[in-house]
Amino acid sequence: QQVVSGGGLVQAGGSLRLSCAASGRFFSWREMGWFRQPPGKEREVVAQINRSGSIIKYADSVKGRFTISSDNAKNTVYLQMNTLKPEDTAVYYCATCRSAAILCPTEDYGSWGQGTQVTVSS
Repeated sequence: QQVVSGGGLVQAGGSLRLSCAASGRFFSWREMGWFRQPPGKEREVVAQINRSGSIIKYADSVKGRFTISSDNAKNTVYLQMNTLKPEDTAVYYCATCRSAAILCPTEDYGSWGQGTQVTVSS
C-alpha cells in the first residue's frame, strides 16, 4: 500500500511536490507510476519510472513541467510539478506495476495509494 502526500491548492504557475511512500518492511517495486483523475474524466497516466531510474516516461501534457524521481532507500517516489495549469487539477494517485512489462499499461498497476487532491486556480 502506498501513502500519498503533498497535494493542495496552488495558483497557476506554481509548484507542488507529491510523495508516494510505500509501506511494508519487505515491499519491493520494479516500476511505479503516477496517475491522475480530473473531475468527470477517466484516470490517466502522468509519469512512470523503473527502480533504477533508467526508464522514465511522461504524458505529453506534462513533459517539461513534471519530474518523477525515486529514493529507493526510502521506498518513496516523487512527482515534482512545476508551472502548474488549471487543467492539472485532479486527484493524483501512485501505484505499482505488478507485471514484468516495461512501461506497464494501466491495467497492470495495483496497490493504489489513497490519492491526493491537486487544485490549480487560474
